[in-house]
Amino acid sequence: MWRWRHRNDAAVTTTSDSLGAGLLSADEQARIKRIEVRTRRLASSALGGDYRSVFRGTGIEFSEAREYVPGDDVRFIDWNVTARMGAPWVKEFVEERELSIVCAVDLSASQLVAHREDGRIGAAAELTALLGFAAVQHHDRAGLLTFGGAIERFVPPKHGSNHALRLVRDVLHHPDPAPGTSLATAAEYLARVLRRRSVVFLISDFFDDGYADALRALSRRHDVIALVLVDPADLELPDLGIVRFAPAEGGPPRLLDSASTAVRQQYARAAQARVAQRQRLLASAGVDEVELRLDQDLVAPIARYFRLRAGRR
Repeated sequence: MWRWRHRNDAAVTTTSDSLGAGLLSADEQARIKRIEVRTRRLASSALGGDYRSVFRGTGIEFSEAREYVPGDDVRFIDWNVTARMGAPWVKEFVEERELSIVCAVDLSASQLVAHREDGRIGAAAELTALLGFAAVQHHDRAGLLTFGGAIERFVPPKHGSNHALRLVRDVLHHPDPAPGTSLATAAEYLARVLRRRSVVFLISDFFDDGYADALRALSRRHDVIALVLVDPADLELPDLGIVRFAPAEGGPPRLLDSASTAVRQQYARAAQARVAQRQRLLASAGVDEVELRLDQDLVAPIARYFRLRAGRR
């Protein structure tokens, strides 16, 4: 059955670059430590070289302009500088090997609904840690965006293990989720604030629509991968008799006879239609999709995706 996890502690906001351990309860600190121990090992053993074989850097970036010498490619002539100097100048580029990884995490109310004791938010925290420590091991930067119906917090990509742990803390320690999810708002925000090409992992249940255009625009500049958190109850209604449903994203509660075969079949058909629509929208936006079942291992599908993608290069 679905479980609801409500935060009893007060919402904490911060404008500093780090969220100190003093703001966390002992339970939260222990939880973060368990996630760190597990995901540090998995980032190395499960992802390993597949991470680097898939994400090789962001290409070339402008370094400087210098005076033209015979043999330079005329396509790189900087006409603005040439006009000012009165002689031909060319743009010089260097290969950018360092990556920026950004986890965009949906913290709307539906993320509290799941078979897992810690809900989808717990799964999102583990994924943020896994990807953050993978970035650390390869000397890349990791950042975070949290959102629901609006943007909550943006943490620019930086280096280091302490920074990776800060991202996990920000996922777990946040104001109470509010109803409403806007993937389009998250995509549009990232398209504005990310100045350099980045790898964006969008972590959500994708109970939303109307986001294809915003994701398509984001994916033109950045590498966008959808990590879809799927609970078994999203797909099949268990036989629990007469149950009272309260929509996680708002709306009036209703009674449902889950013992009815017809009701369960209707529920399953609606779920299949929702999955098909999500797959169409993501495909149309040019975004890769990795489906992660909350009742199964979260890491294996990501490692498998990395291997398959590396084979396509």
